[in-house]
Amino acid sequence: MSNKTTETSIKKEGFAFGKENYLFMIIGVIVIIIGNLLMIGGGSVDEKVFDPEIFNFRRLTLAPVVILVGFIIEIFAIMRKPKD
Repeated sequence: MSNKTTETSIKKEGFAFGKENYLFMIIGVIVIIIGNLLMIGGGSVDEKVFDPEIFNFRRLTLAPVVILVGFIIEIFAIMRKPKD
């Protein structure tokens, strides 16, 4: 077996993703967590009183968009070809 064949087989046995892929995955998870944190809160102190604060822009629009961006980052991280 030549050295070139051995080097090629060693390179193929590495991790499935590169360092940058894992970095993008971590960033995507952090963005998803931030989106979920934007949705929390706004509960009424008295259960018999309606609090319209649950229907604000942050909970209905901003948080789902942030979560969607996080999932797009995750898809990009998985689909990106690692550099050799």
